[in-house]
Amino acid sequence: MNQNRILNISECLSLGLHAMVYLASVYDTPKTAKEIAKVIKASEAHLAKALQMLQKGGLIKSVRGPKGGYSLAKPPKEILLIEIFEILNGPLPESFCLYPEPICKGEKCILGSLIEEITRLIKTYLSKTTLEDVKECF
Repeated sequence: MNQNRILNISECLSLGLHAMVYLASVYDTPKTAKEIAKVIKASEAHLAKALQMLQKGGLIKSVRGPKGGYSLAKPPKEILLIEIFEILNGPLPESFCLYPEPICKGEKCILGSLIEEITRLIKTYLSKTTLEDVKECF
């Protein structure tokens, strides 16, 4: 993972989001894990874990056979990015502290309300954005 970013997203979440957007862009055509991995420039082994979680979460389905592969379980306009996030990463944290347990007095944060504001922005964006909205990325 690139440590030069201010926002760190797990590899699993990044792979899952990109795979889902790609599947939305080719909605009617199932794609194999190998095909998806090639397009999103990822390890097929790492991608497989994310795809398995997304399938278990009901967002994708797999079809066996020569023309098989993975496809979205419902139309792109019905899948919110927050659903993908929560399946792969769990719920967005409600805590606005950098530490698991606050170590300062709790009256004022070193970063002010920045973490709280960023968390709300991310939650709003993920909750309002569907795969349909971003499928043109591929």
